[in-house]
Amino acid sequence: MKRYVNLAHRFIDLVRRDGAYPLLKKSVGVFRREGLSGLRRRAGSRPVLGADYLDWIEKFDRLDARVINALKAEIAAMATPPRISVLMPTYNADPVWLAEAIDSVRNQLYPHWELCIADDASTNQNVRPLLEHYMQVDSRIRVVFREKNGHISAASNSALELVTSDWVGLVDHDDLLAPHALYCVAKEIVRRPEGRLFYSDEDKIDLARRRHSPYFKCDMNIDLFYSQNMISHFGVYQKRLLDEIGGFRPGFEGSQDHDLALRCLERIGAQSIIHIPRVLYHWRVHPSSTAASGDAKPYAVIAGERALNEHFERQGINASVEGLPFGYRVHYRLPEHPPLVSLIIPTRNGVGLLKQCIESIQKKTTYSPYEIIVIDNGSDEQATLDYLDSLKSAANIRVIRDDRPFNYSALNNMAIASANGELVGLINNDIEVITDTWLEEIVSLAIQPGVGAVGAKLLYPDGTIQHAGVVTGLGGVAGHAHRLFPRESFGYFARNALVSSFSAVTAACLIVRKSIYEQVGGLNEADLAVAFNDVDFCLRVRDAGYRNVWTPFAELYHHESATRGTEDSPEKVARFGREVDYMQTRWGHTLDFDPAYSPNLALDRTDFSLAWPPRIEPLLPHAAPLENKEMA
Repeated sequence: MKRYVNLAHRFIDLVRRDGAYPLLKKSVGVFRREGLSGLRRRAGSRPVLGADYLDWIEKFDRLDARVINALKAEIAAMATPPRISVLMPTYNADPVWLAEAIDSVRNQLYPHWELCIADDASTNQNVRPLLEHYMQVDSRIRVVFREKNGHISAASNSALELVTSDWVGLVDHDDLLAPHALYCVAKEIVRRPEGRLFYSDEDKIDLARRRHSPYFKCDMNIDLFYSQNMISHFGVYQKRLLDEIGGFRPGFEGSQDHDLALRCLERIGAQSIIHIPRVLYHWRVHPSSTAASGDAKPYAVIAGERALNEHFERQGINASVEGLPFGYRVHYRLPEHPPLVSLIIPTRNGVGLLKQCIESIQKKTTYSPYEIIVIDNGSDEQATLDYLDSLKSAANIRVIRDDRPFNYSALNNMAIASANGELVGLINNDIEVITDTWLEEIVSLAIQPGVGAVGAKLLYPDGTIQHAGVVTGLGGVAGHAHRLFPRESFGYFARNALVSSFSAVTAACLIVRKSIYEQVGGLNEADLAVAFNDVDFCLRVRDAGYRNVWTPFAELYHHESATRGTEDSPEKVARFGREVDYMQTRWGHTLDFDPAYSPNLALDRTDFSLAWPPRIEPLLPHAAPLENKEMA
């Protein structure tokens, strides 16, 4: 009862802060996507569940005088501070917001900047005098007044012509930079000489200057970038790079930044795109802004589709892009003769689940060709033995008997050695197909250059999420993102509804090229007989230079642990402990710093809650990294 009273008090606080109608509208949206549990997560207690961003800001994202003075001293000591040009195209901006945007640049702790503004023939008579005033009071501000309105791409190119420095940051005319934004970027430019494009985390700011909805991003994630413009704000580009690609392209208004970054990616590769895990940019939310609603500019979705389609065409990738209300879906086309896929299914007894699994594959899978290899690990129930015997008449099913003590890794390694497929699939015997095109979806991703293992969206029988990608560090070793969220939930910034890279995917349903499986040595049967063998495998695939991908567009039920039971005997507990120790020894502290997950997000929950405290280094070099109140 106390929990619901606290929830009610929290709701009342939010109504007082944000108003009843906006809160009701937002709550209905959350309920439709995430159910009652989602409302509880969003409203949660404070700050125990990490739900209150305002508390988090107060504790970890405030700059006091001590920090400000220390940063200024560090800036003064820089031998060769990089100079950064801030690009700001503007058209009929609200003069108040435009002034605040300009002031957020002028108030930077880092002084080595210039602000390049292009006014795109504004008809608001208050804009030009305001810009002329700022030119007079600060020589670092340069403005060009275009004679003809050409829209944001042309205006951005006009502003780009004013640039005299080596780096260019993009800022909208009604948004705000955090006061330490340019300092953080300059520091990373010096520290990461391989970087040619930098981007930061961002949040939103309302008309009362209250910050909310932080997007704590992961490191560069190509598949997520194809699904949404995760670079966005605050993006800072090497000027030479922008010159090389020809700047902004007219005709992509609304998604001009996405198109720009896609062309940069083609030239420099993902390794030269650096993420700064700090909120350095505040999107202003107002009724016509894209920060307020993704529906504000539907033309932007069309432009984004075109930008992505042309990117794939330039890369020689046979794909087409579909705009969704929450991002983009890339449809990779299969070759004329799709590759054979070998589906490996270890089993012991449990004929009901095994039959359900195989029959769902046979009846609901539209992909061809595939073969099924069933590994019978010592079944002794007559019904199971009879069913296995009946499978021998199927042209594309083989049954291999292996009576060794259960070792999931060894069973799969043995079967894959005899698999005929170009691709192999690790499939649990308690899987049940939902999406008839599941195998087309997964295979179309797995055959792409640079892709390693591909995983599916797995649901518990009650429709909640069992697997939507694996994040290392969750629960100590690894855990499933968005576990127990409703099936239709968008999740954290739509990551539950979009294709993206993860460090690992579960072997309950995993497809990978056989050559990659063999290249990395398969599953670790010596140290990881049961638990974490899929995580370890995927991390080795990642270290070999491939990216592991998860897709929400291949859905299957997972009747988890129905045949092998739980870790409840002393022997199983001891074995599990050894496997945990192995993973922590083998992968060490890297488990807590998953590049596909933010260090500002929690490791004790699977719902992308805020981390208390975040796992980022302090702004002050000698401050305690986990306790510094002024961390940003």
